[in-house]
Amino acid sequence: MSDASNSLTDHPGAGRLQHAPADHPPVKRAKIGVLIANLGTPDNYDYWSMRRYLNEFLSDKRVIDYAAWKWQPLLQLIILSKRPFTSGANYKLIWNHDKGESPLMTITKDQTEALRARMQTQYGGEVQVEFCMRYGNPATKKVVRQMVADGCEKILFFPLYPQYAGATSATANDQFFRALMEEKYQPAARTVPAYFDHPQYVEALAQSIERVWPTIEQEPEVLVASYHGMPKRYLLEGDPYHCQCQKSTRLLSERLGWEKGKIHTTFQSVFGSEEWLRPYTVEHVAELAKSGIKRIAVVAPAFAADCIETLEEIEGEIREAFEENGGESFTYIPCLNDDAAHMDALAAIVSENLRGWIE
Repeated sequence: MSDASNSLTDHPGAGRLQHAPADHPPVKRAKIGVLIANLGTPDNYDYWSMRRYLNEFLSDKRVIDYAAWKWQPLLQLIILSKRPFTSGANYKLIWNHDKGESPLMTITKDQTEALRARMQTQYGGEVQVEFCMRYGNPATKKVVRQMVADGCEKILFFPLYPQYAGATSATANDQFFRALMEEKYQPAARTVPAYFDHPQYVEALAQSIERVWPTIEQEPEVLVASYHGMPKRYLLEGDPYHCQCQKSTRLLSERLGWEKGKIHTTFQSVFGSEEWLRPYTVEHVAELAKSGIKRIAVVAPAFAADCIETLEEIEGEIREAFEENGGESFTYIPCLNDDAAHMDALAAIVSENLRGWIE
């Protein structure tokens, strides 16, 4: 079977090995797979869809690392009795009703198509591009199974998180490896490392700001770079996320040529009672307004695609905190999504990580 890819007939799909017996199962022409992964999304915003999604998400030990005996009763009996209603209401506000899916799903599909087109141009039909979600659908296990069935003998797994965190990049990789454990014919595998300092990522981020800046009636006094938060304890236990966020901000500031202090690094989406990375975005923008800052813009460099944390939290709670404390002009700069410069950056990162597999 080791030389199956070289022994197939010229049939473009499933083929028979030239020297195999008549009852040998069909063998797909060998391909390389690229699987991009994002956090996930509920299938809908009703109570049970939200409960299933939140249960999977909040039961992940990489996300909440408390002992199960302590955490699960609280999660199942209290949190999942109430939170699906509030989270569902927030999802409803941003839902793509035309397509019946969340914005994250719509954008991830667009990103997949854009990356697929670039891979087709560069490598022809030798590279297959798919996407999966860590939580919800399409599930990582199901997509890996299909890629193996399609003939992907090598898979490059790409978590779409510029900065590494155990609760994002690592848990996505964990799920990918779990999927591989169930395959009879296990493909060779690689994972893409964090790309927080990749020049093309920084360039795409800078360009997104430079496009919006001239359209704002009065220039913002401060740009707030709001990253997803995490417990401070994780940093002290060795997670590099905080340091990588700080470096992303510094590289962005250097690329824009701005003076020190023009960009503020903050952290959003605090959950639970323990201390998280500070400053908290919602508190920081309120303090900026109280100090006399009237105009700010907010960008979210840790998110590859707009989602509930940007479209609802930043545009809702964080905007309100600024305006209710005296702020006058609040501008949210969208995530990179399927912007051409962003997709060029992702394609470049994929190509770099495919070296040795394909030229």
